[in-house]
Formats: sequence, structure tokens, C-alpha cells
Amino acid sequence: MSKKVISILLILFVSLISCITVNNKVLSRDNDYNGEELINVTVYEKINPAIVLVEAQLLDGISSGTGCIINKKGIILTSSHVVAKSSYIEVTTINGEVYKAEVINNNTTNEDLALLKITPKKPLPAVIKLGDSSMVKVGQKVLAIGNPFGFNGTLTTGIVSRIDYERNKIQTDAAINPGSSGGPILNANGEVIGISQSIFNPDNNKSNIGIGFAVPANEVKKLISSYM
Repeated sequence: MSKKVISILLILFVSLISCITVNNKVLSRDNDYNGEELINVTVYEKINPAIVLVEAQLLDGISSGTGCIINKKGIILTSSHVVAKSSYIEVTTINGEVYKAEVINNNTTNEDLALLKITPKKPLPAVIKLGDSSMVKVGQKVLAIGNPFGFNGTLTTGIVSRIDYERNKIQTDAAINPGSSGGPILNANGEVIGISQSIFNPDNNKSNIGIGFAVPANEVKKLISSYM
């Protein structure tokens, strides 16, 4: 074998090793997250742009909550109790834009859901996708996104702890706190299976004991069907 051929083979071998090394580094970066973490990161990055801060002016102060964009033209879903009896409502999007909002549908019954309308300068960045809450199972992984205590875009995780068929609520141990109401409870595919509503709090907001409740997504579908 000539020296020229050997030189070419050596160059090809070194190039191959370099490619493998580079690819391994890329794979290593991709594998920095385990399967569970990758689900959390993926769902959060997909859904958080569709989540907004809702602030309602009441006679005795500000009521803060979370909203979900269901229509890029400006329809926002939130909890009824966040905006009930408010004289002025503002919605802040992920990019910091602030809009005046009006209530266009307020379901003050057991579902505790409301729809707001804003007039965005351009189409909103993302919308939520509703899943089928009749398929929810106790023990399945869930993620919650909200604005607890003003900490916007907070992600918490947990499981479905119980399904309250009598009250038509999904119970979860994913942390829900004041300011989270109206935010999404998501499955591992990033589908909204419920809307955060309340927590069981026997000590007057001194602690979160891990019992939260959400309105099932199928109840949401009934409210928003004509706005999609």
C-alpha cells in the first residue's frame, strides 16, 4: 500500500473519530435531561407562551389569577372568582404586553369559569389544547402552570390524586396557590385536562397541604365551543 493511500486512510479515520466525538457531545447535551425532566421541559416551553397574568380591580384591592389563551384573536379563559365583581381587568402576556380586558362570559356556577376578551396588537403567541378529561386516571402525571403569589410562569408537578365525581372536580397534589386559579392542569402530552380552581386549606393560607382541585376540561369545552 502506497504512502499516499495510507495518508488518505489516516485522514478519513481521524475525520470519522472527530465526527463520532462531535456526535457524542451532541447526544450528551440532548441527554442532559432524563425522561421525566424532558417531559416537564417540553410541556412547559410549549404551553407557557399561552398563559397570561390576570389582575382584576376590586373594591378592596387586586384579585390576581392566571389565564389561558384559547384564541389568538384575544379570548382568555380564567376562573370566575378571579374577576367576579371587578371594575377593571388587565391581562399581561408572556412578552410583557398589557391589555384591558372585558368579561364576555362569566359562569358563576359550580364550574367557576370565565371568558375575557382583549384586543391584541398582533395574533397572540400560542393557544392551549384541551384534552379529554373523561380519560383522566388517578395516579397519572400532571403539570400545573400559574402565577402563584405573583411569581409568573411557575411550573409545578404532581399526580391526579382523586377524581371527585360528586362535585365534578379533579383533585391533584401539584402545588396550587393563590394566583394559580384559572391556570392549566396538563397531562404529559401538554393537553389541558383541567383548570385550577382552589385548594383545601384548613389553616387560612398558612400552608399548602397538597390538596388542590381543578374544573375538568370537558366542562371548559362546553363554555368555549363557540369561541374556538
